[in-house]
Amino acid sequence: MNAQPNWMFLTRKYEFPASHRLFNPDWSDDENARVFRQCNNPNGHGHNYDLEVTVKGQPDPRLGMVVDIYALDQIVKRVILDRVDHKNLNVDVDFMQGLIPTAENIVWAIWHELAPHIPAPAQLARLRLVETRNNFAEYRGE
Repeated sequence: MNAQPNWMFLTRKYEFPASHRLFNPDWSDDENARVFRQCNNPNGHGHNYDLEVTVKGQPDPRLGMVVDIYALDQIVKRVILDRVDHKNLNVDVDFMQGLIPTAENIVWAIWHELAPHIPAPAQLARLRLVETRNNFAEYRGE
């Protein structure tokens, strides 16, 4: 059993608190309130998000891992966490501009920010954003 597997997956979990307001500027206040209910609070509301980052690749024989975990942690911190931690996603986060900050849109936007920074030959395989214990979104690329 000396052969390395073709693909392995490594998942790291990160946390960040952030606030947002679900609001479509093309709709009336009444329609926004009807569709987004309490998430449409004009002053916003917050979550303690969990972000799971899964990379795939063949384990590096020198490391025994798909990617150096420390390097991955530093990339996620610099590219994502430093930009979203304790921020208002509607106002403070450049890559969220023009998007309604639903869990689905947040995880999609994070993918597009993070994917180019994953050190080759590893690749981003999956993101899972947990907003509440009952609500999460997952994205696996195009």
